[in-house]
Amino acid sequence: MTEQVTNGAAQDDQNPQFSLQRIYVRDLSFEAPKSPEIFRQEWNPSVALDLNTRQKSLEGDFHEVVLTLSVTVKTGEETAFIAEVQQAGIFLIKGLDAASMSHTLGAFCPNILFPYARETLDSLVVRGSFPALMLAPVNFDALYAQELSRMQAAGEAPVAAQH
Repeated sequence: MTEQVTNGAAQDDQNPQFSLQRIYVRDLSFEAPKSPEIFRQEWNPSVALDLNTRQKSLEGDFHEVVLTLSVTVKTGEETAFIAEVQQAGIFLIKGLDAASMSHTLGAFCPNILFPYARETLDSLVVRGSFPALMLAPVNFDALYAQELSRMQAAGEAPVAAQH
């Protein structure tokens, strides 16, 4: 027990660390190109969701991860609205090997950001006088695994292994 206390500072440098520093909206847009006419039509929506993540290293062990959700909703052939949010977070991550860092930035961090992005989009859509979106949860681990397989097949290196 005493050995852990005296070596605690040295052990902290070697142990993996993860902490969320800040969550914020980086960009936000909403367009209802056919309003007000669209409100008089029968509401039969089809939803197309485009999801993207990107990350960049900041100073030290800080990383910014940006989750972009773009939603296009049509009713029939008419575009009812287009909404997009770039939900970002700054994370302190250290002590991880390249594979763990890549997974953390590519799946774990977006998983933390998604509920914030979903709520922001939902609020934006409701403010545009449309029914709430209620997007289903996303399995970022499965998406990350698909992207990793695609990158390996193309001979590309994961993002975290490149720096």
